[in-house]
Amino acid sequence: MKVNEKIQKQLEKEPKSWIFKLVAAFIFVVLMAWSSSALDFKGMTSSGGDVAKNIITGIFRPDTDLLFNFTNQGVAYLLLETMCIAFLGTVVGAIIAIPIAFLSASNIVPKPVALVGRVIIMAIRTIPAFVYGLMFIRVTGPGAFAGLLTMSLCSVGMITKMYIESIEDIDTKILESLDACGCTTFQKIRYGILPQLLPDFASTIIYRFDMNLRDATVLGLVGAGGIGAPLIFAMNAYKWNEVGAILAGLIVLVLVIEWISGKIRIKLARG
Repeated sequence: MKVNEKIQKQLEKEPKSWIFKLVAAFIFVVLMAWSSSALDFKGMTSSGGDVAKNIITGIFRPDTDLLFNFTNQGVAYLLLETMCIAFLGTVVGAIIAIPIAFLSASNIVPKPVALVGRVIIMAIRTIPAFVYGLMFIRVTGPGAFAGLLTMSLCSVGMITKMYIESIEDIDTKILESLDACGCTTFQKIRYGILPQLLPDFASTIIYRFDMNLRDATVLGLVGAGGIGAPLIFAMNAYKWNEVGAILAGLIVLVLVIEWISGKIRIKLARG
């Protein structure tokens, strides 16, 4: 009985937060109403139902000739090109991000230097991948190389941010212990810093590769190589069977990459 009385007294001492919750709910409703006022839905066109039907039919009845075409015009080759763009873009971006991350970590360099590095990273992350793709296409021309440069620059922004968090979470006590043992700078990096950073770095790179694989597909729409351009051409020509073949290949590729990356991440997490 005494325990119940103590619980009751404790509950009575708790701050009354219902007013705050009510105000937050009211603000949320107002913001939703204000946001929805910008929507202008005019309904479907007269042929919208037929188009939707053709899309669904084409997706579930893919063009097998295109799907199993192993020339440079087939789905397999285009998917391989897309995966290569994403992979090389991730690797290049991850390598460039390492020095930038160390120069932007406040526990490694002075805070003014770290602030400059973070501003640069913020500026890189602000610009969408589509804009980078259009810029590089103007410089190098359409093709896979423009997609590679775009993926690399987009990867630098996100990977550097994740690297910085890992660097700032380093256990400095390990470095102090190695320093007390008389270890050299190289030994402290080899046995004190790298073992702490490598799992986080590898997990970040794998995660970014998953993102780049999807972004590389979209970049193909602006001519930056990959399977995006054939996809938009097929959609504009209303060749929904070809769209279905391309989407089927993309789904299989993403599922395989997701399964492999999941296994690797589990291995890294469990050591």
